[in-house]
Amino acid sequence: MSEPGVEVGHNDRVQPLTASDPGEITLANWQSEASVAWSFQHLDELIPTASIPASGTPSILESVPTPVGHIPVTASDGWQGTVADVMATTFTDGWALWRQGALIAEEYPAGMAPHTRHLLMSVSKSLMGMVVGELIERGVLDPASPVEYVIPQLAGTGYAGATVRDVLDMRTGIGFSETYLDPHAEVRLMEQAIGWAPRVDVGVADTLYGFLADLRAVRPHGGAFEYRSCETNLLGWLCEAATGIPTARLISELLWAPMGAEFDAYVGVDTVGSAVVDGGVCATVRDLIRFGVLLLKGGVSDFGAQVVPASWIEDTWTGGADSVEAFSGSPTVTLMPGGMYRNQCWFPHAERDVLLCLGIHGQMVYVNRRTGLVAAKVSSWPQPQDAWKLFTTVAAFDAIGADM
Repeated sequence: MSEPGVEVGHNDRVQPLTASDPGEITLANWQSEASVAWSFQHLDELIPTASIPASGTPSILESVPTPVGHIPVTASDGWQGTVADVMATTFTDGWALWRQGALIAEEYPAGMAPHTRHLLMSVSKSLMGMVVGELIERGVLDPASPVEYVIPQLAGTGYAGATVRDVLDMRTGIGFSETYLDPHAEVRLMEQAIGWAPRVDVGVADTLYGFLADLRAVRPHGGAFEYRSCETNLLGWLCEAATGIPTARLISELLWAPMGAEFDAYVGVDTVGSAVVDGGVCATVRDLIRFGVLLLKGGVSDFGAQVVPASWIEDTWTGGADSVEAFSGSPTVTLMPGGMYRNQCWFPHAERDVLLCLGIHGQMVYVNRRTGLVAAKVSSWPQPQDAWKLFTTVAAFDAIGADM
């Protein structure tokens, strides 16, 4: 779950607070400042999950260590430091870099290891966007279809009349607040429905899909982009309804295993087993790098297999005829002038040279077509959103690519 959000200022405290005893971490506090450093690496000890099996023959990430920590970085507010400084001041749990066929950096400053799976938050959305692309390529889904054609239960609901494309690009007219610090915002009420938070609000549905069916439209579908995590969960429902296959299995069979993932991922599920694909996937840094390489190389894995359709990858980078206009008219504070949102991915610049997969509390996959650099970073920011930490991390990766 992520959006760049408003500026809240950077914090020079290097280490996050940690709970004195993991036994003190519950559904009521696992996303608190004191808990995230532990809970983001142990989500399966807090909520039910479903496995996303990896490949039996993972792709090989050759390691060619290259010093990058010394590279200077200048933030938008004039702050100056190095790549090492950025990583030290942005609550980094793990990060890695790939370029020209090799892993050139990989560090875990907060107790993680290469096999540790970390909560991806809304980087999960970008995985789902690629799964949808494969189903569209196979003719299982049609981006122009109204969602109620795929899910008859949505007839007469707020989503009726919205197309699959509207949902993919977050351009439905659904009313849904993504204000993370408001406990009564729909994004937090949805957590009660899926079992990520104690049930305290009367009337909230007790399943994810029940919650989605209860949402109401507040404007016509197909208008401006507005960041809403409910849209990605609807994509998961659409994929399940179209195929009859659980979403976790679809992610495995259409993306995770074919791309050569080294480690099984997993995803949080609600009480009836529906996958929370807006932000519930947990995976390793190395496998995030593999995913980023797919986005860089036109959907082709290191095995040379076409995992995601090349046309879908190109559509993601290029956008639709009105994607930029829809983004510029957004009520969401993006801080990305000239950017766009397409197929569950962010494009911060008008030049379309950088693609971002983003999640709150500092999760990121960075892909730069111009420099050929792929980066992945997982973090435990104390607050969900921090524009300084986000864009200074992007500046660090930009600087690394420019230095090579």
